[in-house]
Amino acid sequence: MPRPRVLPFIILGLLNKNGSMSGRDMIKEFKNEISEFWSVSHSQLYPELQRMLEEGDIEVRKGSSNLKVINYQITKNGIEKLNQWFSESINLKNDDLTSVKLYCIVDRRSPLLSEIFEKEFDLHNQKLKHLKERRQMLFQNQEQINNEYGHYLILTRAIRREKAYLDWLKMNKSKKNR
Repeated sequence: MPRPRVLPFIILGLLNKNGSMSGRDMIKEFKNEISEFWSVSHSQLYPELQRMLEEGDIEVRKGSSNLKVINYQITKNGIEKLNQWFSESINLKNDDLTSVKLYCIVDRRSPLLSEIFEKEFDLHNQKLKHLKERRQMLFQNQEQINNEYGHYLILTRAIRREKAYLDWLKMNKSKKNR
């Protein structure tokens, strides 16, 4: 089963957030900001922009002062698709898209934030529970830790990562309405 296209939603999110952008502007944003959690190349971006133009999700912005630079803006159809994507439930298969969704949200009072934080909290709380159960099952004594020390280190690192992420979610959920 092919993976769903994600780049169009990132592009829609950027255009929704920034108004209009050129392909060059998008590449800069990917390089300087989004590369922390997602990357794209010229050879991916420009064909996707063309596809999105054909699908009616974006359009060329009229009245650009520089005729060599093409600026794109989101259409009503694109906004509908973006909102539908935002409302898709977060699960283990698409959890890596959470950062992308958060990046595209502009308003701290957006109801999407609560949904994302709650779904993420539930998902990562389950992950933490599973990791702790694995640690309990595999490493009941010091001898077992010594015999599989590398595995123990990786497992304890994963537990700490999940705890830190859950703390971050709690902290930011409480900040949302301030």
